[in-house]
Amino acid sequence: MTTRFAGLASAAFLALALALTSSAATRAGDRPAAEGLVKVRSAYSLDESVARLKADIAQKGITFFAAIDQSKLAAGAGIALRPSTLLIFGNPPLGTQFMTSNPDSGLDWPVRLLVYQDAAGQVWAVYNDFAWIAARHGIKDRDAQFKMASTVIASITSSVAAK
Repeated sequence: MTTRFAGLASAAFLALALALTSSAATRAGDRPAAEGLVKVRSAYSLDESVARLKADIAQKGITFFAAIDQSKLAAGAGIALRPSTLLIFGNPPLGTQFMTSNPDSGLDWPVRLLVYQDAAGQVWAVYNDFAWIAARHGIKDRDAQFKMASTVIASITSSVAAK
């Protein structure tokens, strides 16, 4: 059962990676934004970006749950995928407040931050926009919490952002 779950989870993460790495999404600039995504261009390699992001998350005292090497999962399935790592982290006292407003929002918590390298070699950090998450789940009673979450993720991604 555990092996089957791991296989299903791997396939789900791989599908997410393929979908996100093929979409063009940024608010700041180089490419058009996809609905609900914020994309930050990194000044570093994928490995350095992941290391810096994880260090910033730890320095902020945020719970780090997992780093999933999606490229490795893809290779294990015989599929070539550019470097791609999914970071999963969160602050339960903050994140669970969204779920108390709408349990369906648990689909978007904890936070997921995708770090991948595109065909041109550029590394990106991509995450779901918290205002989009609020609208998606019809959460209208947690504005301060969404603002805090947005501020924190922007601070985390600024640790790799190209100037």
